[in-house]
Amino acid sequence: MSDATDRPQRIRVCLETAFAPTRLELIDDSHRHAGHAGAREGGHFILRIAAPAFAGKRPLECHRMIYAALGELMRTDIHALSIELLPPGLDGAD
Repeated sequence: MSDATDRPQRIRVCLETAFAPTRLELIDDSHRHAGHAGAREGGHFILRIAAPAFAGKRPLECHRMIYAALGELMRTDIHALSIELLPPGLDGAD
C-alpha cells in the first residue's frame, strides 16, 4: 500500500492514462469513514468522470473498465470507490 497522501495522484494518473477524460473529479472521502472496518487498509473516494472511451457503453461496462485501469490500486489503496459517469454534454467540454 502506498502512502495515503499520494493515493489520489496515483489514481488520477491511472485514469488519465487509460481514458484521457474530458472531466475527472476525484474527491478523497476517507475522513468520513475513519474508524470503520477497512478504513485503514485503503481510501474512500468519489469519482466523477467523462471520457470518450465510455461513449455507447453501459454503466456497468464503464465501471469495469475503470476498475481494470486502476488494477492493483483497487486491491491495495482503494477500499471504496463511488463512480458517477457524466453523460456527454455535462462533462465540461464545450
